[in-house]
Amino acid sequence: MAPVLLLRSEESSLHDTGPSHPERASRIAAVERGIHDAGLDEIVEPRSGRSARRSDLERVHDPHYLDSLEDFISAGGGDLDPDTHVSPGSWDAALVAAGCGLMAIDALERGDAETAFVMARPPGHHATRSRAMGFCLINNVAVAAAALAERGERVLVLDWDVHHGNGTQDLFWDDPRVMYVSTHEWPAYPGTGRPQDTGGPGAAGLTINVPLPPGATGDVALRALDEVVEPALSGFGPTWVLVSAGFDAHRSDPLAGLSWSAGDYVDLTTRVMGWVPRGRVVAFLEGGYDLDALAVSAAAMVATLGGVRYRPEPSTSGGPGSDLLAAVAVARRRSLEGWM
Repeated sequence: MAPVLLLRSEESSLHDTGPSHPERASRIAAVERGIHDAGLDEIVEPRSGRSARRSDLERVHDPHYLDSLEDFISAGGGDLDPDTHVSPGSWDAALVAAGCGLMAIDALERGDAETAFVMARPPGHHATRSRAMGFCLINNVAVAAAALAERGERVLVLDWDVHHGNGTQDLFWDDPRVMYVSTHEWPAYPGTGRPQDTGGPGAAGLTINVPLPPGATGDVALRALDEVVEPALSGFGPTWVLVSAGFDAHRSDPLAGLSWSAGDYVDLTTRVMGWVPRGRVVAFLEGGYDLDALAVSAAAMVATLGGVRYRPEPSTSGGPGSDLLAAVAVARRRSLEGWM
């Protein structure tokens, strides 16, 4: 049994965003290169994904949205908004990207591996119930979280993409079965994710947002997990952790301004691995647009998931943002008191 199940989508390349778009097929090749160059081939078991069923998608997406998206793509595709482009193969790619997460869950429940990494595109965490945006069509991590929640599991979705996962937050805003936690750059696209946003009346406190200023280093995100998130976990008791693993917080990424390194993803992944038993962690590729940074960062996470020591870059520290953690805690407490 390989420690890490690597869910791949051959259909990812069918999602053609054009030669100059940052969310491009070469991102998958970069992740594969990073894993190989780090000598991790022996700890991963690659498997090809399958399409998600319509019923899987409808747990989180409006049927009319799914119909209109499929029809638009079938008609040839084009621009859904200034950032989000689809081609004739995008629907098949999106279905398999969502299905990979469901396959990962089933495989881990069977004991086929100890952890899983979903290496598929398009990404998903910006997709809302009825809208594609921010390069995202189907919310892959949300499809998986909803399937687990329906089985009676308590799911933590940890999103460390540099951009706030507005779609995932909205989908589980008032759902007591799912906790959503995000560290993200502020201000940045899509302009959501305030500390005061802590969940609806039926899930008060189950949304935790940690906005970070430009230049923030990885130590601030790690402190947020230790000082803000971990104390909240005792009351929630997650049985699964799903990670929206964006690697665009890396200091080399062209679309953001945080100052993390590949070593920071080792530290963050190590924390996550201690929150639930082995066999209950699945990571989903989200952002990351500098191909070299993506390669080493994803490899660092995969190595850590597999119990291998691999730190291609030192962890970062000393950047701004530590003073904001107390403000996040205060805002969260006040917001919770407002629901009482």
